[in-house]
Amino acid sequence: MTSTFTLGSRAVKRLGYGAMQLAGPGVFGPPADHAAALAVLREAVASGVNHIDTSDFYGPHITNRLIREALRPYPDDLVITTKIGAKRGSDGSWQPAFSREDLIQAVHDNLRNLGLDVLDVVNLRAMFSIHGPAEGSLEEPLTVLAELQQKGLIRHIGLSNVTPAQIAEGQKICTIVCVQNHYNLAHRVDDAVIDDLAGSGIAYVPFFPLGGFSPLQSSTLSEVAESLGAAPLQVALAWLLRRAPNILLIPGTSSAAHLRQNLAAATLDLPDQALAALALASERIGQPDAEVTA
Repeated sequence: MTSTFTLGSRAVKRLGYGAMQLAGPGVFGPPADHAAALAVLREAVASGVNHIDTSDFYGPHITNRLIREALRPYPDDLVITTKIGAKRGSDGSWQPAFSREDLIQAVHDNLRNLGLDVLDVVNLRAMFSIHGPAEGSLEEPLTVLAELQQKGLIRHIGLSNVTPAQIAEGQKICTIVCVQNHYNLAHRVDDAVIDDLAGSGIAYVPFFPLGGFSPLQSSTLSEVAESLGAAPLQVALAWLLRRAPNILLIPGTSSAAHLRQNLAAATLDLPDQALAALALASERIGQPDAEVTA
């Protein structure tokens, strides 16, 4: 199993860090413990993480400012990926922000709050539905990002929360270096997408790799974990790393202990018997008595 994969023009370690949980409840407002949030970021990088996923609509503006405070000046090998295409209402609601003005403002907000002159990777978050991918043309917003790329403000462009048709459309407009969609042991709608992208050398970055706000629960997952002397969610991460070589993980946490547990999943070896048991558990998804839930 390879330990790195290409993200844009850089090779990054396949187990990275997602900054979403550093914001307050509901990904809104500041963290309860500012110092602890900085400590988690610093420990992640000190532990070898060189891929951090964030967005200026986390907080909003909170996680990017925490990243800047904790890590700037940034290590030469660190790749920071951000997302645009959404904004937060004063009540914490998630709203589309797809206009030309919104997108340009978002790029400049990310640059300012991260303290960067150029963004490594910008994912366009499709917001035709906040509950999952929905069809709709990405031509206009992607054209704006391509223009900003030509101006030197963005190195690479990715997509988030998208359908296969939108990925195909996007590839006709600009080079797409990654796709960030909902995927984990229990939610495998994108199986074919992952394999197609792997064949093209494009990274796939699953969000909610551990189930999101409702963590994965499964008797099989627990049994496999117990047999390996590991935690269930470590097994879920290790399974994703084995699923395809182009999968880059960005599990998030505000806890240093949980961070260390997540990173240890990179060294967890899943024997064939364990993989077979987990595959069988995955196949039960969608049945009334499905044992794995997200």
